[in-house]
Amino acid sequence: EVQLVESGGDLVQPGGSLRLSCAASGFPFDDYAIGWFRQPPGKGREYVAAMRWRDGGTDYADSVKGRFTISRDNAKRTAVLQMDSLKPEDTAIYYCATGSSIPTLIAGRGSWGQGTQVTVSS
Repeated sequence: EVQLVESGGDLVQPGGSLRLSCAASGFPFDDYAIGWFRQPPGKGREYVAAMRWRDGGTDYADSVKGRFTISRDNAKRTAVLQMDSLKPEDTAIYYCATGSSIPTLIAGRGSWGQGTQVTVSS
């Protein structure tokens, strides 16, 4: 059974940084991609970033390129989203997701965690 557990959400001021973690288990890591979505208040879920576990290849939504970085810790089976230069519009529930490939993950055809709240406000 796939399990994805997010942590690290918090209240942060504009311009600040935050680091989200996703502890993953229950799937063949080398054959999968892992990534992040978010759901702003009153809006639908949107793609943020993804990484192929095997070779570390990455993909980012235009809205976060240059500010967010996705990485992985192989030993801990954990995916990390480093978020810098945060803006109020980054406020959302952030969900960890996994899929058999980056395109499959982006299409939402995978598994999801329960989410962690990120609020960017002064």
